[in-house]
Amino acid sequence: MTLTVLLFVLLYVGMAVGRLPGTAVDRTGLAVVAAVALWLTGTVSPSVLVESVDFPTLVVLLSLMLLSAQFELAGFYGRVAWRLARIEASGLTLLAVSVAVCGGLAALLTNDVVVFAVTPVLCRGLLERGLDPRPFVIGIACAANVGSAATLIGNPQNVLIGQVGQLDFWDYSLTAAPIAVIGLVIVTAVVAAVWSRPLRMAGAVRRSGGDRPPLVDRAPFGKAVLATALLLLLLATGGSQLTAAMAMGGFLLLSRKLPTRLLLAKVDWPLLCLFTGLFIVTGAFAGTVWPTRALAALGQLGLHPPEPAALAVISLVGSNSVGNVPLVLLLLTILPAPDSQTLHSLGLLSTLAGNLLITGSLANIIAVESARSAGVKVTFREHALCGVPVTLLTMLAAVGWLELL
Repeated sequence: MTLTVLLFVLLYVGMAVGRLPGTAVDRTGLAVVAAVALWLTGTVSPSVLVESVDFPTLVVLLSLMLLSAQFELAGFYGRVAWRLARIEASGLTLLAVSVAVCGGLAALLTNDVVVFAVTPVLCRGLLERGLDPRPFVIGIACAANVGSAATLIGNPQNVLIGQVGQLDFWDYSLTAAPIAVIGLVIVTAVVAAVWSRPLRMAGAVRRSGGDRPPLVDRAPFGKAVLATALLLLLLATGGSQLTAAMAMGGFLLLSRKLPTRLLLAKVDWPLLCLFTGLFIVTGAFAGTVWPTRALAALGQLGLHPPEPAALAVISLVGSNSVGNVPLVLLLLTILPAPDSQTLHSLGLLSTLAGNLLITGSLANIIAVESARSAGVKVTFREHALCGVPVTLLTMLAAVGWLELL
């Protein structure tokens, strides 16, 4: 038990720091090494180790990654970003459209992938117009997080919550989607207020003979659309998240044009390894007395996790320290048989909390790094000037809505 708790604590401290100090071992490496240590020391038997891993959740994540890869390889994301950067409108209108589009795409195609694919192309297009890309980078990062909260397939933590709780896809969306829509309006309003001066400089579209839109391969794109329709149809007709995702994933792998190897190369394998390691370590931790004690300690602080306000505070602190996914896994370990409403609240609030700081979610980090690769630097302070009010306002709206429900 002592070794289990020690490894658990070290892992979550490492999650907060970002890597093992003095080494190049990142969060994924820490999770895998901790899981291996539990196995090699005999703390966790091979059978318990396998039982700890939620393979259905991993399969759903893998299938959704294949869908995003199909859209990316078809050239869809590049075309969307190119079009956004060339809308002949004011800076404010362009920001509003970018937020709406990225938020909507994130709800179905996962936030991290949308931000990764759209940000660099959009930045280059805006620079050509003479516009400052920084408010747009911040806007689409916040929008991707907010939009992803609308569904159980919008981000990794929601996939986990939906699979573990066996939640109904549409019931969750009925709870979360209204706040996601309100959240996108808040994102636009806050970024527009903070960056009002740069956004007033509309800039002119520069056209040249070499300014060609990225090509969209119609066959792979059509297949991606069909796969999305198949997923939603199966979910709408009562199919489980696992069944719908597996059917879609199998359909995507049957291809005459895109090699299987190319599609699988786009899968975020480190994220799947991170999930696997966290499953094993938190599973071992769940077998100790400490989850019960942790829940009692939260109660003494006046934080009762089933209550939306308490979940909001826990999500705000946890998501911006250890991260959304580790926090959700930990809470699912601690909470005794949470009901669907508690899980709805957890999915919505843990996602919205990630907008507070750059380090609050992977989508924020990806947006900033992708912008940097395009020659645009967004500082920690610049993001926080928008991220803090966006997070507080969206979470306040979410808590009020959840309390009303």
